[in-house]
Amino acid sequence: MNRIAPAVVLLRMSFIDTNGHLLHSVSFGAGPTTFVAHGGWVGSWELWEGPFQRMQSRWRCVSYDHRGAGASTFPAETISPAALVDDVFAVLDHYEVERCVLAGESLGALTAVAAVLRDPSRFEGLVLVDGVPFTDGKVDPAERAAMMADFPSYVKAFVAACVPEPASEHLRRWGEQILLRAEPAAAAQMRESHIAAAIRPDYAALTVPTLVVHGELDHIVPVQAAHYVAGAIAGATLEVLPGAGHVPSVTQPAALVDVIERWWAGVAPQA
Repeated sequence: MNRIAPAVVLLRMSFIDTNGHLLHSVSFGAGPTTFVAHGGWVGSWELWEGPFQRMQSRWRCVSYDHRGAGASTFPAETISPAALVDDVFAVLDHYEVERCVLAGESLGALTAVAAVLRDPSRFEGLVLVDGVPFTDGKVDPAERAAMMADFPSYVKAFVAACVPEPASEHLRRWGEQILLRAEPAAAAQMRESHIAAAIRPDYAALTVPTLVVHGELDHIVPVQAAHYVAGAIAGATLEVLPGAGHVPSVTQPAALVDVIERWWAGVAPQA
């Protein structure tokens, strides 16, 4: 029996002008609820491509290369935690999104949390995937030195730690290519600006329905961090994905979408 692949509904790709620099963004899908996804570190929107392929018939999917990542054009010195939050709202306004479910992966989870805390009226739900719960202010100059000295080797080791799943060499190769689009200075600034800010979100102040998803085998952010975050947010749902590493949006997109959609079915506002 022949299987017919679902059609890809590519509605729009835009470069969003933000104070003279450009955010590369995409929007596709035809569902009633908008799902906006933010990647981690200097990963492009493509980290969410697998889930979006599976969600597009039921959601409107929006993502973008945050400053320092992919095809966006921001110099390293413009990268800061506050600026990344500003960009979330620039994307929402550009696509005329009044309310959405906002997702953040890895370091992007801090951006997502900060955005919801800044203006919860714009968000119907929050999804945190293998996120960083806080930063401690302890910048290690050796990390910048390692990035600047040999960025490809640094990225290769980082991706290997992110993707411990067996038979995933092709995904590690793809991940390396995505991260290597970033300038080493931007990658270092992304990391250092967040650590130096000593970010400790007020998780207890979050009032939107929240899903915390974490890979069981995450070697970058221990699974204990997910238990901490879920425990600090009233009513949060915690899902640990068996056998998943740090980037289940890439390695286990079907499982991630299943978790998101089961959670949303239970918390979505009733029409």
